[in-house]
Parts: sequence; structure tokens; C-alpha cells
Amino acid sequence: MPETATSVREISFGEAIREALAEELRRDKTVLLMGEDVAEAGTTFKVLKGLVEEFGTDRIIDTPISEAGFAGLGVGAAMTGLRPVIDLMFGDFLTLVMDQLVNQAAKIHYMSGGKWKVPMVLRATMGATRRSAAQHSQSLHAWPSHVPGLKVVIPSTPYDAKGLMKTAIRDDNPVVFFEDKISYTKVKGPVPDEDYAIPFGVADVKREGRDITLVGTSSMVQVALGAAAMLEDIGISAEVVDPRTTWPLDEKTLVESAKKTSRAMVIDEGYFRYGVTGEIASVIQEGAFYDLDGPVRRLGAMHVPIPFSPSLEDVTVPTERDVFELARKMCNK
Repeated sequence: MPETATSVREISFGEAIREALAEELRRDKTVLLMGEDVAEAGTTFKVLKGLVEEFGTDRIIDTPISEAGFAGLGVGAAMTGLRPVIDLMFGDFLTLVMDQLVNQAAKIHYMSGGKWKVPMVLRATMGATRRSAAQHSQSLHAWPSHVPGLKVVIPSTPYDAKGLMKTAIRDDNPVVFFEDKISYTKVKGPVPDEDYAIPFGVADVKREGRDITLVGTSSMVQVALGAAAMLEDIGISAEVVDPRTTWPLDEKTLVESAKKTSRAMVIDEGYFRYGVTGEIASVIQEGAFYDLDGPVRRLGAMHVPIPFSPSLEDVTVPTERDVFELARKMCNK
């Protein structure tokens, strides 16, 4: 965090998101927010509570239960001069908006020869271990990361969440912004009062280390930091790197960290197969090949539908102990 911050408070991840949205709504009259239960209810997670009282129902708009419908409204609104934030209650509902997102929002600027733009933010949740079962617990951020024309944001801290949300709203391109639902109340951290924005494509080294690089995404950053503390107790110094955006991806920071430590592991809550871990591991393997003491290792979600049973759900995503044990083996300890 910049040392020039005049006043800093500790707030939750959810509060940081709400602050960013409120400040951008005040700053720019073209910003509006729409989605299911975003007004009076403040969403299922109460992140938007109070916004409708300040900005009214013309700018905080409750929609029918039709994700495809209001995502399409968002694309049209963005094309005609507004900056809509579309609230997708659960990231699992990407299945319902992929045509609007992938075939419309992502391609219109290119297909119009640069004459049209779609400055739209699609907010979506991610993350398991909330006992929400198979259709409300997935982490599908790899999907939009695969598509040209989309930017994808995965913050892990309140500071990052607020700064990246401001950047997303001000961007002239469609942005998919994933928020870990467990982090809304669980994760707290320092956030300055002053206005700030964090550029896309700039990874953050959350912890310096010399023996192994742990690349964590979203909630897995907290898991990596917890594992790093455990590794320190047995004499292993772990560096924790947070990409913050899966696209654009800060390949330079990832590769430089792996070159420094000579070992790298990627931890992500998305599905292991054909996922974010594979892409990041490939970037590191290609860029730091001759500096690595072994192959880049990966930990991701188990390749099964997320179970409702708590005891089963908890073993489908990486834990601090999983990261610790794999890192210990990689470092021959």
C-alpha cells in the first residue's frame, strides 16, 4: 500500500467493494448497477446494502430473474453511453450469460472497427466451502479468461478489491470481476480513505521469500500465506505472489519470482483440468525453465461437482496443509 495514504482503516472485503461502487456512482452519473435483489435486499450477501437509499431505483435496479436478459441490457446500455455494473448473484450463472458476454460484449469493439465500445463490469462470485452445493459453489474464472476482448479480475484483499473495482468501472472494455464469497466478511485489511485505483496486469508480491514461489489466486492467496507461515517454522522461506488479474496477466513478475526461488507452485480454487493453474504453470515453466530445480506443481479444485456435504466439500479445494505438504516435498524437507 502506498506510503502517501493519508488515512487508513481496516474494513472487510465486502465493505471495500461497496465503497468502490458508491464512490464511482457518486463520481460518474453514467454508472449504474443492475441485477437480482441488488436494491432493497442488497444482494444475497448484503454487500450492496444501503446503495439504493442514496442513489435510488433509477441507478440501483432490481431485475427479473433472467440473467441473459439483464446481461443483454447491460451490453446495450454500455454501447449507448452508460457504464453499467451487472450483478451476477453467483458465478455459476455464467452459463446463462455466455452469449451476451462472449459473443457480444467481448467482440463488438473489434467487429465494429473500433467504433463501438462496451464499458461494462460483470460482477460474479466464486468459491466453495459455503455449503451452497453444486450449482452455487464453482469458481469459473478460467472461462472468461480464455476469451479475447475480456479482462478478468480476481482480488484477494480489501485493498485490491476496492482499487481494482474502480479501475474496472473506468475501463472502456468489458471486465469480469470475481469476488470470493467467503471473503466478504472473513477477510479484512487496511484500505485508505483517499481515492486510488490499481492498474490491471500488475501482480503483487504479498510475501517475500527465497526458497519457493507460491502463486495464489483470490481466496487461495490467504491459503498460500497461511502455508508460508507454516513453512517458515520448518526453515522454508516461501514467496507468495498474487496475479490479481488473470487477464491481462503479469507474466514478468511470475517468471522473475520463480527464477529467484527456483521452485514454483500454483494454487487456484478453479477446477484443476484445463484451468488457471495450467496456464500460469505453463507461463512460469517456459519463462524460467533453466532456473527451475524441478517442474512447476499445481493445486486446484478436485474434478467433481462441488458436494453439499461439508465433510466432502472441504476436501475438494486446496488447503493450507495441502500447500505445506507439497511445498515441503518440493524443497526436500
